Amino acid sequence: MRDLHRPGRSVAMGSRGAAATSHPLSSAIAIEVMRAGGNAVDAALTACSLQSVLEPHNTGLGGDCFALVWRADTQSLHALNGAGYAPQGLSDSGLLAEGIDRIGTEDIHSVTIPGALDAWGRLLRDHGTRSLAEILEPTIDYAEHGIVLAERAAEDWRAETAKLRHDEGACRHLLTPAGEPPRAGDLVRFPALARTLRTIASEGIDAFYRGSLAKAMVSSLQRLGGTHAAADFADFASFYVEPIQTRYRGLDIVQMPPSGQGLTALLMLNILAGFDHSGFEPAGADRFHLQIEACRLAYGARDAYVADPAFAEVPVQELLSERFAARLRERIDPRRAMPAQIVLPGIGQSDTVYLSVVDGEGNVCSLISSLFHAFGSGKVCPQTGVAFQNRGAGFRVQPGHANSVRPRKRPLHTIIPAIAMRDGRPALSFGVMGGPYQATGVVHTLQNVVDFRMNVQEALDAPRGFRFTGAFEAERGISDAVLADLHARGHPVERVQVPWGGGQMIAIDPDRPLVSAGSDPRKDGAALAF
Repeated sequence: MRDLHRPGRSVAMGSRGAAATSHPLSSAIAIEVMRAGGNAVDAALTACSLQSVLEPHNTGLGGDCFALVWRADTQSLHALNGAGYAPQGLSDSGLLAEGIDRIGTEDIHSVTIPGALDAWGRLLRDHGTRSLAEILEPTIDYAEHGIVLAERAAEDWRAETAKLRHDEGACRHLLTPAGEPPRAGDLVRFPALARTLRTIASEGIDAFYRGSLAKAMVSSLQRLGGTHAAADFADFASFYVEPIQTRYRGLDIVQMPPSGQGLTALLMLNILAGFDHSGFEPAGADRFHLQIEACRLAYGARDAYVADPAFAEVPVQELLSERFAARLRERIDPRRAMPAQIVLPGIGQSDTVYLSVVDGEGNVCSLISSLFHAFGSGKVCPQTGVAFQNRGAGFRVQPGHANSVRPRKRPLHTIIPAIAMRDGRPALSFGVMGGPYQATGVVHTLQNVVDFRMNVQEALDAPRGFRFTGAFEAERGISDAVLADLHARGHPVERVQVPWGGGQMIAIDPDRPLVSAGSDPRKDGAALAF
């Protein structure tokens, strides 16, 4: 595991724009786009597209995308949902009739319709200044000529070797002829994906959802036993939603509404707002004990209630009320852990790309894109090179449950971009990757800035831990003495082998004007400003 205590890490600062991504090259490309006159949305989408070849295990055309966009010209905030849905032919009753009572992370039924590309197109049309072909140009170039594989990406790729060997398309496009993953420093090319991107650049998004590319993807999914049909792709459209928010220490924290888990982060903040953190150590037992307990309560509510609101009644207003937060807060004993059984069964770790861009005009794009688990379902279309996500593993095969699988329904979604507003204007654009950890990560980094007065880089560098359904898994930066204290309070504890998540954060100071950007050392990323 990387050394996460590297004092003196610098903060990128500028007045004309900033970009923070999980790879230095995508941050540099985003800066180039803004230098050439593009806005924050143009830069974010160019960088996000490039991430699909820099970190193909994390994101790509076969995944989903959520975005929060602040437009400086209209002083308005926009939230776009690019989450894919289950195919029309998939239902809990149908699965149960086949003897299937859960959807595994590598099952063909875990593949939901990809939503990312449609979301990119919608964001460009409504808020960008460049064409889709311009946005995709750097990605096509690197896919054809190759990228040098970074250290963390290579490590994550290697861990998925067995999974990739089970699929014809994955073997063809993501492993060497000998069936091995590429190594750090290798030049890696994606010729099939480059051809797919060229087709999209010349023919438009329709080629992916209604044309030759859609036909190839549907055919490959059906050969593997999927119920996916051409109409599932053709009918798909991303859509705008009303963001949800809560107030924490003078900031309005904005999140995507359900079926995303952003509500979980807001509920955690509501619970924690009732505790005075002023005397706590940032990496101390008191701080982590409250965070663990608020997390367990909020995630329990998530698993019980958060679902696609088009199919289930999600009581957002009640869940975000002070009354509900107070009821949960009363269950927390500052010196003793709650019983383990309060935590409901949940879903596992995952891989995602988050990036944040702010331009010189004050436009902000907080964007997150994901395949869910590393390389998604592990299934790759042989013809197009598109890796399919496995978001459907977030469904329950349980009739009557809010998150049960139904035709054209979106599963509970873990990816959550965030923006914090002060006096009606963006103050922070940030996000933290890591599947279920994302909600806790958002809370942790925000508290580092607000409660513990860290700058954005310090907030991302600070050590993390997470207790979901088992032990509190701590990074190395949390001392043995703190773990012993937590254990004495009733928390099982252990050391985590892989750092928790990875994030980016940009702080906006409108009075100077100044932007300050940070990028997480847990990834290969960088924060740049000019």
